Amino acid sequence: MNIPFLDNWRRRHGDDRPRGGPTAHGAGGSRGAEDDPERAAAIAELLSECELLRVRAERLGLTLDDTPASLAALDQLPPRWRDDPEELPWVGNDAGLYLGTVIVRTVPGARWRIWPGGHPVVRLASGREIGVVEAGLDWASHGAPQLSQVYAEAAEA
Repeated sequence: MNIPFLDNWRRRHGDDRPRGGPTAHGAGGSRGAEDDPERAAAIAELLSECELLRVRAERLGLTLDDTPASLAALDQLPPRWRDDPEELPWVGNDAGLYLGTVIVRTVPGARWRIWPGGHPVVRLASGREIGVVEAGLDWASHGAPQLSQVYAEAAEA
C-alpha cells in the first residue's frame, strides 16, 4: 500500500531520493531506515498512530495499549465498519499498522521495513516479512485471520 504522506516525511528528514529505482533496493550503497535508528524510530512512531482505529476502539470502551492482549480484544469487537464501504479499508489499514506496531514493540528483533513505493511490512529477526496491512484488511473485511493469530505466528518465529 502506498503511503503518500511518507514521502513528505522523507523530504522533511532530508531523504528526497526518488523511490522505486535501483537505490531503493540498496544498490549503490543507500541507507535504509533499518540502518538509521533515529529514522527507524520516527517511522515506527508515524506508523503506530492508527488514529481511526484507536478512536473507533475507544468509543467501544477499548484502549489500545500496544499489547498482544489488545489484539485479542480487537478481534472481539463487533465489525460495524463493514457497514460502511468507505470506512472499511481505512479501518483495515489501521488494524494492519496497529498489528505491526504490536509486533515491532513486543517481538524481539522485529522491525518495520518500507518497500520501494512506500509499502510497510514487518521484518522478523528470521528475515521473514509479514504483510501486516494485508492481514489488517483481511481482518476488517472477513474477520480472518484474527489479529491475535497473526501476532502469535510472528511471536513463534
